[in-house]
Amino acid sequence: MKIAVASDHAGFAYKERLRELLHQVGNEVQDYGAYSEESSDYPDFAILAARAVARGEADCGILICGSGIGMSIVANKVPGVRAANCCTEEMARLSRQHNNANVLTFGARLLPFEQAWRMVQVFLETSFEGGRHERRVGKIHQLTER
Repeated sequence: MKIAVASDHAGFAYKERLRELLHQVGNEVQDYGAYSEESSDYPDFAILAARAVARGEADCGILICGSGIGMSIVANKVPGVRAANCCTEEMARLSRQHNNANVLTFGARLLPFEQAWRMVQVFLETSFEGGRHERRVGKIHQLTER
């Protein structure tokens, strides 16, 4: 699987650890920054990763900042992206099953790393259920076309 990852300074350490773990389990990881813990602006990195997902250059994205909120807001500005800011494994599972989320965002300041890693694993392993949810996801995309 090709996974686009990005963070700001607050999420940098988590991104680096996730990047290594994702690679170890056989994923191709595309890193869109940040590249240090020096203060940086999350929109600069989130937009690059989100666009890669929207263009099909990555199968999904994982974006990390202090709270996950900023990254989610930016990613959801990109047509074709369905970013979900999650803080539990169940939220990650439901974001995939019901919303067909293709970008996971979370806050490094809000979760222990082990919980974040489990959440990432659940997100990557869960499939979209389709059915009644397909209609709802379609309506989300119609909003972007208006």
